[in-house]
Amino acid sequence: MNAVLERPPAADRVKSSQAALRVFFRIAQAWGLTPAQEQILLGTSRTTLFNWKSGAMRAALDPVALERLSYVFRIYGALEILLPIPERASLWVKASNTAPLFGGASALDRMLAGQVGDLKVVADYLDAQRGGDFL
Repeated sequence: MNAVLERPPAADRVKSSQAALRVFFRIAQAWGLTPAQEQILLGTSRTTLFNWKSGAMRAALDPVALERLSYVFRIYGALEILLPIPERASLWVKASNTAPLFGGASALDRMLAGQVGDLKVVADYLDAQRGGDFL
């Protein structure tokens, strides 16, 4: 018997998307991000960003937005392990970094380059720093 993965109903996907965005906006607040920075990290328009912030969602997040969120969540989670004092983790995100990956810029600068891959490399870097596996 083959197990069939069924897609959750649309209403459930919207609720899950809303929950994920609430987590993202808490992270954004902890990191002191501006709306423009949030927009870049989410890869969305200004109007959509503010609709999402207000909880107004008509459809679930698309796969690219979910991928972006997954990297932000990985980054945040790795920082909780590496720098368990929240203020230090928030400072690390914005501090200049001499690691070759960052070339003197901050992790946030790298994340704000706008590509999904920029989020991935920061997440992978932090996973490697904590001795974790790459996903």
